[in-house]
Amino acid sequence: MADTKTVETKPEKQPKSVRVVLLALMITMMLAMLDNMIVGTAMPTIVGDLGGLEHLSWVVTAYTLATAAATPIWGKLGDMYGRKGAFMTSIVIFLIGSALSGMAQNMGELIAFRAVQGLGAGGLMVGVMAIIGDLIPPRERGKYQGMMAGVMALAMIGGPLVGGTITDNWGWRWSFYINLPLGAVSLALISAVLHLPKKRAKAGIDYLGVVLLTVGITAIVLVTTWGGTEYAWTSARIMELIGIGVAALIGFVFWQTRAAEPIVPLHIFRSRNFTLMSLIGFVTGFVMFGATLFLPLYQQSVQGASATNSGLLLLPMLGAMLVTSMVAGRITTNSGKYKVFPIVGSVLMVIGLYLLSTMDTGTSRLTSGVFMAVVGLGMGCLMQITMLVAQNSVEMKDMGVASSSTTLFRTLGSSFGVAIMGALFNHRVQDVMAERAGALGSKITEQSAQLDAASLAKLPVAAREAYQHAVSAGTHSAFLLGAVVAVTALIAAVFVKEVPLKGAGPQKAGEEPTDAAGVTPPVVEAV
Repeated sequence: MADTKTVETKPEKQPKSVRVVLLALMITMMLAMLDNMIVGTAMPTIVGDLGGLEHLSWVVTAYTLATAAATPIWGKLGDMYGRKGAFMTSIVIFLIGSALSGMAQNMGELIAFRAVQGLGAGGLMVGVMAIIGDLIPPRERGKYQGMMAGVMALAMIGGPLVGGTITDNWGWRWSFYINLPLGAVSLALISAVLHLPKKRAKAGIDYLGVVLLTVGITAIVLVTTWGGTEYAWTSARIMELIGIGVAALIGFVFWQTRAAEPIVPLHIFRSRNFTLMSLIGFVTGFVMFGATLFLPLYQQSVQGASATNSGLLLLPMLGAMLVTSMVAGRITTNSGKYKVFPIVGSVLMVIGLYLLSTMDTGTSRLTSGVFMAVVGLGMGCLMQITMLVAQNSVEMKDMGVASSSTTLFRTLGSSFGVAIMGALFNHRVQDVMAERAGALGSKITEQSAQLDAASLAKLPVAAREAYQHAVSAGTHSAFLLGAVVAVTALIAAVFVKEVPLKGAGPQKAGEEPTDAAGVTPPVVEAV
């Protein structure tokens, strides 16, 4: 970065140009987060049109696999060849995958095109985080946490609503086509306004590292996706995948110590804070996606809430998360202090998850909403702080791999959370149904422990009441496990070291802002 030309801008111009770039980044972030939620709502219609119900799970699995495997690769490509080019390429691939998915004529084509879409999606979130890391000094980055948390909350609340509206009025293909105009706007703004230094690494791409990491991540995601559903946890197929995944990841770590330009340079884990933030990010992903899966199920099955507005059911949690994230960001920017937030966030998350585990068939919506808000307050302290501290712990040249690694750990955490909490939930539901409804209860949950509203309405009253008790017991076990796992984040947070956030705050006359490595960051040229 020594030869990087820093473009001076007048103070009044830079905020305007940064806001334009941030608008484009938030649109791209929205694309990445909305897609699965919109498509999930449209899936029954897609299956009715294309058939292939037996391959339904692969529509989501192919996307998830490709996204997880591509995430660290995009981060490294940005570090090696320039952030802007890698980011725009990932958007283009995502849009190509979206267009092809919308044109799919059978389930096989849709699965293949979703994989293409996932390859591009792997670079979207990483690109957003890394570019923000390039443009905005660490201490100032807290100001934008609320914006990112707001996009996340909007996607989770609005995704099912938007998906249902699009599918009902325009057809399921527009669930994919809707990405095209939004992506085009983002590409145009980034191309016109974002100016970052061009890079060219002397070393080539670490292809062996790419292969080993891809195989390892793929095996892990398949284990968490298939375990307890497609195959028993102790089946030969799951054991084979575990063996392949462990062997590939051990080989990957070994090779990274020898590669000329490693995909994930292991030296970034020498930073205590980076390693701890990766662990906290994993736990946050574990808890958050487990909560967003089981809370609507509980509210629909036990509290009789409508499935149509399932996104709105999470409003107490997401609203609290948004407010706390904004407050935490402002305090971090003004004070430069951040250690308190991982600690407070972890404590609130443990308390909130424990409170959720106490819910039963008599718990009111108001009470469950308060419990969800406590979890949301905890997540709001953690969601963006983990990325901020992780980026502050590495040099500018490793910003991409730091962002991608943190994102990958959160993604893997969500996979493990859904799988392990889901397995515990299903096991508990089936046991309680067998206890309360005998052979009928076992038969009802034989195919799936999660019944939709139509299936639930058809049950006899006694069986329906038994199922409500079973879901309460299942959510108790799942959230209790979440609380125990969240204790890990609290322990990690205690050991976080308060390293000053450089690059902002009050500056002396004539002093230029610097990044965490003491390097003057690039700026956005005003248009």
